Amino acid sequence: MTNKAIFPGATLGVMGGGQLGRMFVQAAQAMGYFTAVLDPDVTSPAGLVSQYHIEAGYLDEQGLAQLMQRSQAITTEFENVPAGALVTLGAHRPVAPGAEA
Repeated sequence: MTNKAIFPGATLGVMGGGQLGRMFVQAAQAMGYFTAVLDPDVTSPAGLVSQYHIEAGYLDEQGLAQLMQRSQAITTEFENVPAGALVTLGAHRPVAPGAEA
């Protein structure tokens, strides 16, 4: 993936919907970004405030595909996101931290 700038108006994806994700989402929105959160919990804190909440598991192929479709770049909300999911996402979108981290 190239390191191109991603400007406000773009959608940033987040793997995980906890309190840290919620703070990320709110900060991104304040800067003019849209957000998409992938989290299986219908009441996840980040999912409740994000423009898009994809209710799916972290290895769910359809959920990952939806996150890639909606997002121009993706990050993680917690440190133990399955590496396989990051590999899949990283093949199509900038992901930080990546699967090798």
